[in-house]
Amino acid sequence: MRFLSKLADASRARDSIVCVGLDPEPDRIPSHLGSGAQAAGRFLRRIIEATSDHVAAFKPNLAFFEQYGQSGVDLLALTLQEIPKGVPVILDAKRGDVPNTSAAYARALFERFRADAATVAPYVGLDSVAPFCELGYAFVLARTSNPGARDLQDLPVDGRPLYEHVVERVTARFPAETCGLVVGATYPAEARRLRALAPDRLFLLPGVGAQGGAMDEALAAAMDERGGGVLPSASRSVVYASDGRDFEAAAARAVRELKEGANAARAARAG
Repeated sequence: MRFLSKLADASRARDSIVCVGLDPEPDRIPSHLGSGAQAAGRFLRRIIEATSDHVAAFKPNLAFFEQYGQSGVDLLALTLQEIPKGVPVILDAKRGDVPNTSAAYARALFERFRADAATVAPYVGLDSVAPFCELGYAFVLARTSNPGARDLQDLPVDGRPLYEHVVERVTARFPAETCGLVVGATYPAEARRLRALAPDRLFLLPGVGAQGGAMDEALAAAMDERGGGVLPSASRSVVYASDGRDFEAAAARAVRELKEGANAARAARAG
């Protein structure tokens, strides 16, 4: 099933447009679960169980798995097996390289790990993005949520920031069915400009929660004319809502609050 169709089905079934990032940080996993990759596996399994009824997608970040070495590959595979079949998986890999290398990355993410979508860095060129759009669905980095995004993404090119040119080139080359954009929830003014440039694209909106992005403000800026086209994503504020034995219940409460906030923002737009 194509990513957008699977996402729409999951969203309707759970009345949610929220994505939860799965980032196993060794120092933040509750100590009573043990240590190492096995503890991370126990932790993520219970986080998925606690939150999967309230999410439209899960987004494992590969860096947090790779830090465990070979055990991390096994951890990722086991974590993906725990995600319900109807919930799409976005592998947050931020891959991007010369075409033959990008093709290998795309095969790894979509054919080996069976991801539904992946995050992609565009700065090697559009031919580095193409393999991901051919084999799956690519969320291309446009305006990222980190404070340092301004260092390069805001560089002026012909009187406009570089990230606007990236979005124009990407949307002209790749169809909406295979390519969306990563737009940080921490930059609503920029999201509004990018929505005007890319009216038909799905925006993955990281930065809600721990990074300071406000759900209502981000969605109001980024939604398309139908009140959709947005997938707000939170990681730490959900996964690490508690470091105690109540971590599952805390994660469930946190994701429900995000879901309710997102639905309220959509209802306000519709009204």
